[in-house]
Amino acid sequence: MDTSSLRSLSSILNRKKPITEAIPVAIGSGPPSGYTVHKEDQEGRGEEQSSAHLESHIEEAAEIKNVSTTIANPEELRPPTPESIEHTGLSVKLIEQLIIKSIYYHGDMLGRELSSELGLQFSVIEHIIDALKRNHYVLVKSSLGVGTISSRLELSDAGRELAREYIDSNAYSGKAPVPLYQYVDIVGRQKAREAWLTMDMLKDCYKHMVVTDQILGQIGPAVNAGKSFLIYGMPGNGKTYLAEALHHLDKTMIYIPYAIEHQGLIIQMFDPLYHTPEEAPSDAASNSSISDAGAHDRRWFRSRRPFIVSGGELTLETLDLSFNAVAKTYDAPLHMKANNGIYLIDDFGRQKVTPAEVLNRWIIPMERRVDFLTFQNGTKIHVPFEVFLVFSTNLKPEGLGDEAFLRRIQYKMLMKSPDEYEFASIFKKYAESQGLTSTPKMIVDFLEKNYRKTKKPRRRCHPRDVLTHAIDIIRFERREWELTPEVLDHAFHSCFVSVDEDA
Repeated sequence: MDTSSLRSLSSILNRKKPITEAIPVAIGSGPPSGYTVHKEDQEGRGEEQSSAHLESHIEEAAEIKNVSTTIANPEELRPPTPESIEHTGLSVKLIEQLIIKSIYYHGDMLGRELSSELGLQFSVIEHIIDALKRNHYVLVKSSLGVGTISSRLELSDAGRELAREYIDSNAYSGKAPVPLYQYVDIVGRQKAREAWLTMDMLKDCYKHMVVTDQILGQIGPAVNAGKSFLIYGMPGNGKTYLAEALHHLDKTMIYIPYAIEHQGLIIQMFDPLYHTPEEAPSDAASNSSISDAGAHDRRWFRSRRPFIVSGGELTLETLDLSFNAVAKTYDAPLHMKANNGIYLIDDFGRQKVTPAEVLNRWIIPMERRVDFLTFQNGTKIHVPFEVFLVFSTNLKPEGLGDEAFLRRIQYKMLMKSPDEYEFASIFKKYAESQGLTSTPKMIVDFLEKNYRKTKKPRRRCHPRDVLTHAIDIIRFERREWELTPEVLDHAFHSCFVSVDEDA
């Protein structure tokens, strides 16, 4: 860049870009009947642009402040607390089995501990415990004299023998399961409302990233509709990072059951890898021993909407119920655990199964929002498919399947390589996050030398990769904590292989 060009920058670099404040948006509608409710384009720019304009953009980007958008949470549906065995939707026999197995596994339990373990009010299970005592399966080991709720219970020899029989049937113990029909109903009521998403919410979600209005304009309709979404493009352009940020978009809380029951068969839903209860299970259930009109059914845990990711390990078997031969229970497939949330299929096309096999498995679920699962005995059940499917791939779409195949995925977005303005903004933003100062001229010179002249393709991950290497060099060579052209050149060449090995 010549001297006259540099002088002409001084006035441009002093320009300030105005800040537009986001307008708070309120979302909400009337409560579902019969349930307790908690109130609680960017214009296209040429690829090669003047250094003056680029440096000006870098400074302007630094002046834009992040403005948080205040969102009023929608009214929250809470599964009502069962006041009787009939309200639980479970049989007396199943609850009896859970009581016997819980005491067997723990050795002995207080009545209120047993209530917490099952997630049911003590008044619901008291009559069953009394019947077990009368039949000499359960004994009172000690008592505080204020009823069975404060009595320490243990199993008799006959009770332990009965427990082993129950465990042979299935070893499940813990929170009482939720009947399938109750689960179906709650999931349907918890799905995202129509037109819940706004551009201000989306911008707030991506304020930590450098994204254009054009990208947001493509993401928004897909997320708002909750339909399947394919993000494709060259590796290193932040497709997975972009998708993962969606986890922070919808902050509303939902309820997920610990387990589901159908015809005596147990499906375990809670997965500590993907679900984070608002309260620890022991604390969440501590109030269930007594009547609490303000509490929700403790067989459910309150959580953020789930965000689950699968990569190359995905198989067709993982998309159906998984039978545990030891416990004789079933584990829910990942897309079922992701209901009312997001399921990201990363590196789509590199799984052990073909893309066609995956999408053929989900043709009906994606269209009808219902999936069909099969138990080992051949029994089929239908469950909600209220999950936002996101596919991310480095492969070209035509390499995944034909036109009819791709039509099954509703929305598609090409994640393009960044132009110089975006690249420079990413560079500056990441440098600042590491406490490093980068001048507009330094970034322009870096782009000129390593990208413009060599015609090397830019990728969104390059600024982070180069600056990470620069930090490693600074630390190793005991340099001052600052960027220099020498350090940047060294870092750049240590990041990438040379086309000419003799160079």
